[in-house]
Amino acid sequence: MALRRLADQLEDAAVEQAMRAGWSWPQVSEALGVTRQAVHKKHAKRLIAAGVKLRRRGDERV
Repeated sequence: MALRRLADQLEDAAVEQAMRAGWSWPQVSEALGVTRQAVHKKHAKRLIAAGVKLRRRGDERV
């Protein structure tokens, strides 16, 4: 149980760091080996609450 919590905390931190660095949902999902929808469902609310600006489909990095 403690190992699962640690793994979840590490994933949360890595996803937040990736999104702050401008990664897209598909990039994050590929890195985690899950669907875009799964990673969005698991992390979006927490990231919004943390003040992370989320990319939307069609957003281009400049």
